[in-house]
Amino acid sequence: MTGAELRALLDRALELLAENEDELRDLDSAIGDGDLGITVSRGAEAARKSLAALPSTSIPSEVIRTIATTIASANPSSFSALVATGLLAASRSVAGRESLTAADVVTMAQQAIPAIAKRGKAEVGDKTVLDALVPSIAALEANMSDRPLEAMVAAARKGVEDTAASVSRKGRAAWLGERTIGHPDPGATAYLRFLEALRQAWVGP
Repeated sequence: MTGAELRALLDRALELLAENEDELRDLDSAIGDGDLGITVSRGAEAARKSLAALPSTSIPSEVIRTIATTIASANPSSFSALVATGLLAASRSVAGRESLTAADVVTMAQQAIPAIAKRGKAEVGDKTVLDALVPSIAALEANMSDRPLEAMVAAARKGVEDTAASVSRKGRAAWLGERTIGHPDPGATAYLRFLEALRQAWVGP
């Protein structure tokens, strides 16, 4: 996938992702401060504008880095910082590549996980975005030749569902302790919605 192809795919996916603002706001209001919806929608809108301003010759790492830096500054929050950290690590892993192979996509994902975990000082089971991200990447690795996005979405969805039964251990939600049981993690849900948007952008309605 060339930089131009990646830019077109992500532009459409980000447009679709922004449509989930209300859902993410409501989920975050239940166990957080309620700002995730606007964080995601504003970040997506700003990222799309930055993508549109890129030269047509931009390579994949430049596309990803642009999204990362834009999201980090568009509406600063802990979630934005985590997303930007993961994307920057991913972009560095494919720096200089004119186009992305399937193996490059796996490498980017593998580099993003530890970067996000380190920045958030979290691990799987803490009820964070990692609970959807990590299993989705495992599914990607296991299904590279057989509808990988479908496998990623299914794994992330199960990860989100599993977070509802657990206690939040990180961020503002951790203050609520057992009151977070019964609520899926908003950040993990946002990641799932991105994967769903990416799948729709890839295959169409």
